[in-house]
Amino acid sequence: MIAEAGLAALWLAAALAALQLVLGWMGVSSQRTDLLAAVRPVAVVQAVLAGISFVTLIWLFVTVDLSVALVAANNASTKPLLYKFAGTWGNHEGSMLMWVTILAVAGGAVALFERRLNERTLIATLSAQAAIGLGFYAFLLFASNPFARLNPAPAEGQGLNPLLQDPGLAFHPPTLYLGYVGLSVAFSFAVGALVTRDVGAAFARAMRPWVLGAWILLTLGITAGSYWAYYELGWGGWWFWDPVENASLMPWLAATALLHSVTVLATREGLRAWTVMLAVVAFSMSMVGTFLVRSGILTSVHAFAVDPRRGTFILALLAIYIGGALALFGFRVGTVREGSRFDAVSREGSLVINNLLLSAILGIVLVGTLYPLVAEAVTGEKLSVGPPYFNSAAGPLALILVAIMAAGPIMRWRRDDLKATLTRLAGPMLLSALVLLAVVLLAPGIGILPLLGLVAAAGVGVASIAPLWGRNLRRTPLYIWGMVVAHLGIAVSMAGMAAESAFTRETLVAGRIGEEHRVGPYSVRLDDVQPIAGPNYTAIEGTVVARRGNGAPFTLHPQTRNFPSPQTETNEAAITTLLDGQLYVVVGRSDDEGRWQLRLWWKPFVTLIWLGGALVAFGGLLSLIGRVRREMRHAPPRETI
Repeated sequence: MIAEAGLAALWLAAALAALQLVLGWMGVSSQRTDLLAAVRPVAVVQAVLAGISFVTLIWLFVTVDLSVALVAANNASTKPLLYKFAGTWGNHEGSMLMWVTILAVAGGAVALFERRLNERTLIATLSAQAAIGLGFYAFLLFASNPFARLNPAPAEGQGLNPLLQDPGLAFHPPTLYLGYVGLSVAFSFAVGALVTRDVGAAFARAMRPWVLGAWILLTLGITAGSYWAYYELGWGGWWFWDPVENASLMPWLAATALLHSVTVLATREGLRAWTVMLAVVAFSMSMVGTFLVRSGILTSVHAFAVDPRRGTFILALLAIYIGGALALFGFRVGTVREGSRFDAVSREGSLVINNLLLSAILGIVLVGTLYPLVAEAVTGEKLSVGPPYFNSAAGPLALILVAIMAAGPIMRWRRDDLKATLTRLAGPMLLSALVLLAVVLLAPGIGILPLLGLVAAAGVGVASIAPLWGRNLRRTPLYIWGMVVAHLGIAVSMAGMAAESAFTRETLVAGRIGEEHRVGPYSVRLDDVQPIAGPNYTAIEGTVVARRGNGAPFTLHPQTRNFPSPQTETNEAAITTLLDGQLYVVVGRSDDEGRWQLRLWWKPFVTLIWLGGALVAFGGLLSLIGRVRREMRHAPPRETI
């Protein structure tokens, strides 16, 4: 009965979403206070029911109820408890139920806690959120029922994809989904404000925490996903411009632009129409990502569904939501006043350039991601767009973007002087010049993009802390600290990317036991290979001894694992982290002559990539706390109709 209870809760939540939409629409159009007052409790109850439905699915997975088709297809009694739990969303139906649950809970949170919008705009926002949820409830109930029974139940389940049997799975998808759904709330705020013609500073201040929260979570999700791919897939890379990777990057780019735009609107009453448009675009990218991952048009470890009918359903939802929002924007854009003016040389001007560059990079990623799919649909020919396109097209724009990012925070609002701005940038530019000279002399021939990346990272690193110069640090607002830390994180991450790209050393060998090999500054010797048994797999494990110069040796244990259900072989890299980089070792199969495949990488300063990502997210968190505290201190009483 647990599965039936979960399904019933899902139906009831869907019914309440429909009721929330109808009541909200009638209340906003008629301005009847009784209807407006009814919407918020309905949103809260809907969130509770959706949560109950998701918890029942978790229970079915943890208890391995094989009479449920989804559990039988994605779970097994031999799996460790963590993967039984995380396996709930390690599949198509479960991940979509998580999606709609987070959507409903976010709507309930808006209903409970939002106090800055006037009542009509808030109800219009909740109605838009209900409309989004209704489509996804329909998708689950009519095309992807997670509670469908299986009769007779099998004696054992098929298990979870071994590549997903990693602690990272427990955290990576939820953080991304929370980010996607945060953008859905921003989208609903934009639709609500357009409906009531209430696009202004109050709307921006209400939307900003949601955008900031979504951006933090997307940053964490992308950073964690990059490191998961790096250590789990055994290929030694941290980003491949895979379409599924791009599906998470595109909303992040749009959210970054929106975050800066909404700050201008909230504090300076500018960029009104542009902010609304970015809110629509950001959620559109979330929907595009959902379509790519769930439609079955991609083959990837991340792409759970291989079912074009479901993809068509999601495509229809994307067309309805985004097409509807763009149509509403077109009808109402004339009612959105332009907002305050500013000079080109000003902080607002730098943020506009920042937005344009982010939008251009977003366009490059979108085209590169969709072009092979469109080409295959039209010509039947399979094409691929890989790192050379993305690096050469987006790389130069990214470098210009970080240069603007260095200048923006030290410019004045409204109007500034170009000569004075350049004077303030003298220190960062001097350091960049010194780094350029040092790298050209000490490491010639590393490539133009890594060289410029190192130079830009040095300049941005210094410029990012410039807003603190001359301030009383104890009295500096927390959101200023957040901006400084986030920008510093970008510089740290960029330094890691450039160093990894410029200085990585790779050795691929077929070696016998006892032979020694070189990779970068290390000598590496394969001492032994033995079979071992894990909780639900068997493996061969190598014993690899590494030494740097005359330093102390240390041991690594790379594995090649074999999972019986589903039958899969995976490489588990052995990675040693040192202050100046990581030694990365993978052991493969042996050949007929008794030689073992060894893949060795020395990756200088590669950890800065993820340290920078963590700093960016931490900076966002500081800003979020600072902004929320400030808003709470200055929150006016809610306007009523």
